[in-house]
Amino acid sequence: MAERTEVSPRARRQLIPSRYRWLVAVIVLIPVIALTPWVIVRAQTWTDIHPAAGTFEHADAVLVLGARVHPDGSPSPFLHDRIAVGVDLYQAGYVDRIIMSGDGHDSSGLGEPTIMRAIAEQMGVPAEAIVEDPLGLDTFSSCARAKSEFGAQSVIVATQEFHSYRAVWLCGRAGLATQGAFPPITPTKGTVVGNLREVPAEAKALLDVMSGRTPGG
Repeated sequence: MAERTEVSPRARRQLIPSRYRWLVAVIVLIPVIALTPWVIVRAQTWTDIHPAAGTFEHADAVLVLGARVHPDGSPSPFLHDRIAVGVDLYQAGYVDRIIMSGDGHDSSGLGEPTIMRAIAEQMGVPAEAIVEDPLGLDTFSSCARAKSEFGAQSVIVATQEFHSYRAVWLCGRAGLATQGAFPPITPTKGTVVGNLREVPAEAKALLDVMSGRTPGG
């Protein structure tokens, strides 16, 4: 009968810390890896983003990014605020035109850019100063198409503060001189959720740029 090998108390004490070290390493590395893109994007863009009431350099266009439109055709609060920022920038003379970029076949069935145009015109913007991009299906596509399809060389991106960092970063990667303008921050559930969503969204943004993803798809 084989003799049973006893593990000394000292050996057991050495095994346990070794196992915990691996666990601690995993616990620490996962959030670090997840937050790295978030940190990179903000570190590279924070000086280019300002409240909409601030001062901006003149740009070719304000790029208003789409958001939810309700079935009755009314804009979500986030979308209304983005449109208002774009209109204010145009009327203040900071831009020559407005690019309304969103999903032309959204769930409302009305098309985000069409609704965005109508609201801007109601706010006093002439129709000829507005162009629609119905293939701005996400921020990556909106930025790339502002340059490739609409000939912009510089833009001011109008969106919420939490989204501005990623939008400005992506537009910069698309070759646009970019500034970000955001409306007053509202302490709502949507704002909290939006900030949380930016962690994975910014990781995806880095992957989109690194992979050379085709805009609009």
